[in-house]
Amino acid sequence: MTDTNSDLFLKIKSIIAESRQRAYRMTNSLLLQTYWHIGKLIVEKEQKGNDKTIYGEATLKKLANLLNQEFGKGFDYTNLTNMRKFYSVFPNLDALRQDLSWTHYRLLSRLDSEEKRIYYLNESVAGNWNSRVLQRQINSLAFERVLEHKQEELLSESPQNLIKDPYIFEFLGLTPEFKNSEFTIETSILNHLQQFLLEIGKGFAFVARQQHIITDTSDFFIDLVFYNYLLKCFVIIDLKTGTLSHQDVGQIDMYVRMYDDLKKTEGDNPTIGILLCSEKDETIIKYSILNDKNNVFASKYLLYLPKEEELIQMIEHDRLQFEIDQKSEK
Repeated sequence: MTDTNSDLFLKIKSIIAESRQRAYRMTNSLLLQTYWHIGKLIVEKEQKGNDKTIYGEATLKKLANLLNQEFGKGFDYTNLTNMRKFYSVFPNLDALRQDLSWTHYRLLSRLDSEEKRIYYLNESVAGNWNSRVLQRQINSLAFERVLEHKQEELLSESPQNLIKDPYIFEFLGLTPEFKNSEFTIETSILNHLQQFLLEIGKGFAFVARQQHIITDTSDFFIDLVFYNYLLKCFVIIDLKTGTLSHQDVGQIDMYVRMYDDLKKTEGDNPTIGILLCSEKDETIIKYSILNDKNNVFASKYLLYLPKEEELIQMIEHDRLQFEIDQKSEK
């Protein structure tokens, strides 16, 4: 292909791609508006009934039969209930995000709190999540695993707003029953970097693996280094396959101090260190710098996606232990 033809091909390709994207956005916008208005009509109709539950169910089933006969599939009882729920939890049509699909909104509508809906909606937009990623994040209780959710009046992010505990790495394809080495886990993370970045949170960019740090007397190798453009700082990750030890805590603290001294540039915020370990020791966490500093963290990682009940129990146990430790210090 000549340079002229190549240039022409690229320009036409760009026009077609842009046109298709505009068509998708227009179609998606019309679909959301259609389903929102249908949900609105259903809710308003039901509110006129005395027994809303019985009246609403009977009305929807009859309506679904009529619509299916007229328009075919897509308007069955289940979909109509989804449209009703969609309008109920997103009553402001002008506030709908056109970059999110009907599948996104259907998943968001099922969440049981406004706080969760706002979190997953914002993360979907910021991270450009497709509906499959959103479903995975909901199933893995991403909202509950974030250490601390920022208050509405705070405009800036903080490490606690981004860091999770535990992290779930089922996408690495490693068998939890097998004793995986740190090298194996590290390699698998790089082989699944896109999914790993989605799991650790927004704003992360990969910098280096086994980064070599040289001091006057020694050489050190840091497992993984990232930069977070929201926090404007480097984030170093140290992988540990066993139970957290006080030596591990001392090492990550040294790495953070070393990175601040040797790598951090003007304009960067203090470096954050994350110890990713397969098992945590709450006593070590309580009586170490992990309990004092706001830029060094220890998080457990799982190589499988637990059942929801198991994950909730795990999260609640860690939060309760943290509250007990906080009270004991006062």
